Amino acid sequence: MLAIRPTCENCNKKLPVDATDAMICTFECTFCNECVSGPLKEVCPNCGGGFVPRPIRPQHLLEKYPPSQKVVYKPVDLEAHYKKHFSR
Repeated sequence: MLAIRPTCENCNKKLPVDATDAMICTFECTFCNECVSGPLKEVCPNCGGGFVPRPIRPQHLLEKYPPSQKVVYKPVDLEAHYKKHFSR
């Protein structure tokens, strides 16, 4: 089950459970679409994988399976990100 983290790891933008601009990688690193399509260039800075839209948990399951309240805020060192994932 997905944790449904509440914010973008890079810019700390709020991403509520019904956010349509939340993106996740295969390890569930969570970023907003603006960071993914902009500075991250569609590559997860943590694992190097790609992103997909985070699914929206149905309202009737929120009480039994609430979204995470844990904020993971670690702004990306873009210079290191580009060097690691884009330099050849």
